[in-house]
Amino acid sequence: MAVLLTACGTPLPVGPVRTSTPADPDANPAPTTPATAESPSYVADGTAADNLPLFAATTAQVWASDQRGSGRAYVDALVASGFDRNAMQVTEDLTTVGEPVESLQFSVRWGDSECLVGQVGPSTGEPVSMVMPQLAEGRCLIGDTRPIDW
Repeated sequence: MAVLLTACGTPLPVGPVRTSTPADPDANPAPTTPATAESPSYVADGTAADNLPLFAATTAQVWASDQRGSGRAYVDALVASGFDRNAMQVTEDLTTVGEPVESLQFSVRWGDSECLVGQVGPSTGEPVSMVMPQLAEGRCLIGDTRPIDW
């Protein structure tokens, strides 16, 4: 079974924003206000891009757990975050010979034209989350996917 993850456009960046700092922070002292880290939230009437931060944070949370190789764990966590299980696809966790897959993909169809797509696994390194255009028949992933019947 081969599953391909392809992009038909430029993916939206995910991850920390890098900023430069002055070489001598005391050269221009200025009052600072502590930054407040707000958790991303589900935006039901928003776009896929509006929901990408929550999708990415949920993916990273599962990736950091002992369930990192379980497609069901990603689906269940995304459902708990507010995403629609009926709009999801997920690939198999194991190869045909029972070994963990090198790459696990999962997605949430968003509206009539977009998908939130995640990819994790040893061949991926860090989790990847992006917005991609939908494929034919409203699918988000190419190839065989497993039923989400739990």
